[in-house]
Amino acid sequence: MPHTKPSQPAILLLDDGTVYHGKAFGKIGTAAGELCFNTGMTGYQEVFTDPSYKGQVLIMNNCYVGNYGTKQDDVESSSVKISALICKNIAHNYSRKMADASLEKFLGDNNLVAIHDVDTRALVSHIRSKGAMNCIISSEILDVEQLKVQLAKVPSMEGLALCAEVSTKEAYNIGDPAANIRIAVLDNGVKRNMLKCLSEKGAYLQVFPTATTFEECEQFKPHAYFISNGPGDPAPLTYAVDTVKKVLAANRPLFGICLGHQLLAMANDIPTYKMHHGHRGLNHPVKNLATGRCEITTQNHGFAVDPKAIAANENVEVTHVNLNDGSIEGIRVKNKPAFSVQYHPESTPGPYDSRYLFDDFFKMIGEYM
Repeated sequence: MPHTKPSQPAILLLDDGTVYHGKAFGKIGTAAGELCFNTGMTGYQEVFTDPSYKGQVLIMNNCYVGNYGTKQDDVESSSVKISALICKNIAHNYSRKMADASLEKFLGDNNLVAIHDVDTRALVSHIRSKGAMNCIISSEILDVEQLKVQLAKVPSMEGLALCAEVSTKEAYNIGDPAANIRIAVLDNGVKRNMLKCLSEKGAYLQVFPTATTFEECEQFKPHAYFISNGPGDPAPLTYAVDTVKKVLAANRPLFGICLGHQLLAMANDIPTYKMHHGHRGLNHPVKNLATGRCEITTQNHGFAVDPKAIAANENVEVTHVNLNDGSIEGIRVKNKPAFSVQYHPESTPGPYDSRYLFDDFFKMIGEYM
């Protein structure tokens, strides 16, 4: 597989016709997807391997990326999930004793197309103003008109169901089979550290493919259900909504994160909407309405639940709100052992302000066993 040579040119073309010129990095090739940005200064390897980024071209806001290399264990899935990468500066040398390799080698091994030497501050400002849009990066095609033809074929993220592409194909188990608590995990693109947070608290997990039915999950005889994060638009995932509805009807404890949060809302007739440019990073402030305390959270979502529909729904109450834009960050179903948050309390990368939510889940399970 060919990789970059020094100062090899690359082009970034946006759906609105904006063009950026930069230098190639990683695999020589062409890649496209929805453009988004992450505000975190660290944790790039975990971000790149987060299944929720499937189908997206990622801008890293931090001015230098790669300065601490990569480590084999610092991943959230088996491979890189972003479609392509955009950076201001790439660190060709790294400084960390625990690192296994450079970012350049990591990207090359994962066949990821990347571009650097781009004014990412201007690019992010453009996205914040114009909204999320598709883009294409190429280091093999430098003809803008030819790239426009390819970009026009890239599907919109709205209406796109991607969970099946990142979910496990077969069920598998994690933890001690003799554990007192059994949790069924619906894998829509689950991150490894979510499973770690659950298993380290003493639960025995069975992780199911995204399209697994409630009846199939019940054969595991779970005490509770965990509905994971995942990529794409939640609206087409009617099969998962049906599973969540049956979990609620059975009165089983349920905890949803990110896409799982959106599925819990949809199971209560609350629709979702596509955000202007989404929330991605590890420094997003969220207010817990029960305690009045602020949490600094890790986030990665381009869709959110409809606040007007929640306000009109007598069965659901808001538990958390985003302090930047007031969007809904958490809900609880009244008279049911079910709650969810839009953000990522496993926090890899990110602060551990929200890890208490796993404690709340296990406390709830204990009350219903």
